[in-house]
This record gives sequence, C-alpha cells and structure tokens, in this order.
Amino acid sequence: MSLNRIKLLAVALIFAPVIAITALQADHVRAATATSADAADTYKAKCAMCHKPDASKFFNTALSDDEMVQAILKGKKAEKPPNMPSFEAKGIDADQAKALVDYMKGLKAPSGN
Repeated sequence: MSLNRIKLLAVALIFAPVIAITALQADHVRAATATSADAADTYKAKCAMCHKPDASKFFNTALSDDEMVQAILKGKKAEKPPNMPSFEAKGIDADQAKALVDYMKGLKAPSGN
C-alpha cells in the first residue's frame, strides 16, 4: 500500500464521522422546518374554513395546549353548531395536533368567539 493511499484512508476515517454528524443535524433542522410548514398546510386545508385564515373564529386561547390538542384529536361538541370534528380518525396524530395549536397561536388570534 502506498503512502498516498494510507494518507487518503486516514483522512477518510477522520472526516467520515464529521460528515455523517453534519448530515444528521441538517436532517433534524429540515424536519423541524417541515413540521411548521406541514402545520400551515394542514391548517389551510382542514381548519381555515371554520376558524378563518387568521384563526379568529372558534379558537379559545384560554384553553391549555393539552385541551386544544385533545379538541383537535377527539373533536368537541359546541353549544351550537358547528361542532369540532375528530381529526385523529382522519390521520392527525398528537405531534401534528400540537404543531397546529402552535401555528394557530402564532397567527395571534383573539381568544373566544
């Protein structure tokens, strides 16, 4: 084995873990960004028709995050229609529901209504 091949192998062994760690961190950042984008897309497709584009209708910010997540997952019967349907049965999981709550809060909607 020539000296150049040994040097190349040594460099590869040193930098391979660094490159792998960097790639994994980049995937993690992309995943976090995708969650925000996914929440916005989900909100526009499934929620905005009732809650309005700015989440100004039927969004009670006085509820805890857990209560809001459960309302998304399990649905909620209102005093008068429309009722909040269950989105768990439609494929929304707890992490997605939490992302939706965070997204709606970010729209700075007034409470109640």
